[in-house]
Amino acid sequence: MIEQVTPAELAAWLDAAAGQAPVLLDVREPAECQVASVRPAGAELRQWPMQTIPARLVDLKRDQPIAVLCHHGGRSMQVAMFLQQQGFTRLVNVAGGIDAWSRQVDPSVPRY
Repeated sequence: MIEQVTPAELAAWLDAAAGQAPVLLDVREPAECQVASVRPAGAELRQWPMQTIPARLVDLKRDQPIAVLCHHGGRSMQVAMFLQQQGFTRLVNVAGGIDAWSRQVDPSVPRY
């Protein structure tokens, strides 16, 4: 089962993973990322559209902390489940996606 964290809980999750190169994996399309994007402290942001993930598995470490983000949380959950099936062990899904981020953490992030 994939752990769900709210955008408000993500900072604490990243702090707990500090020193272990956590990744915020944004799986939205490039046009979506141009509309709204986040850069949380303590994580490396990677904006990889969902369909590119299988080809990029070699660029991720299986024991690396990875938080997956999309618009509302559906695509990111699919990607997190796929990563789990590929042997990745430290995964969370950002529940509600960037839309919830705008509502809960940073209202300057545009909603779309």
